[in-house]
Amino acid sequence: MAALVTGATRGIGLALVRALADRGSAVTGTFRHAPPAHPPAGAHWLPLDLADPPSIDALAAAWGGRPLDLLVLNAGIYPDRAPDRDGAGPLDGCPPEAWAEGFAVNVTGAFLTIRALLPALRRGARPRIAILGSRMGSTARAPGGAYIYRATKAAVLNLGRNLATDLRPHGIAVGVYHPGWVRTDMGGPGAELDPAVSAEGLLARFAALDLARSGCFEDWRGDPIPF
Repeated sequence: MAALVTGATRGIGLALVRALADRGSAVTGTFRHAPPAHPPAGAHWLPLDLADPPSIDALAAAWGGRPLDLLVLNAGIYPDRAPDRDGAGPLDGCPPEAWAEGFAVNVTGAFLTIRALLPALRRGARPRIAILGSRMGSTARAPGGAYIYRATKAAVLNLGRNLATDLRPHGIAVGVYHPGWVRTDMGGPGAELDPAVSAEGLLARFAALDLARSGCFEDWRGDPIPF
């Protein structure tokens, strides 16, 4: 199986690349600045900056005419900033540039990557797109806070659901997945899951993804999440 994982130099992305390589998949990870210092054996690496459309086009050109069976959109950012002054209100910490950056990477970049690699996916034996979303993107759950991140994850959930409809005639299945609260730079040291545990659960979800399940929104264990 040929797989490509974006944002794969650390955390969940690196754990996914490692697990796929261990399974014998032909896996490629992407990096923004440099490959990881200790990359998994057998993995390949390509540069990608989701905020830079020419970089996305360059990724597709580097991939070339090879078929792609699994595209994992893992790269993303948490652009919300803590209020930086005493007495700040609940809506502070969300400057315009953070909104722009969040949507450029988490939503626009994801869409452009899928579009650029669509010819390769069409050549795949059993093509699937797995979008790493978050339960924080569920509009059914609205505990407040993290406005930019929640908005981008709600948007990418909507994107995934609509892509599932439009790509069904091409035989391409699309799923959106919550990886759990994982001990990464984003999740923090107090999170519940080790990246390797999350990756194992996610790979089981990706393996189960087909046209019958296309459009799903599930967590790493396979439990459905309300939209």
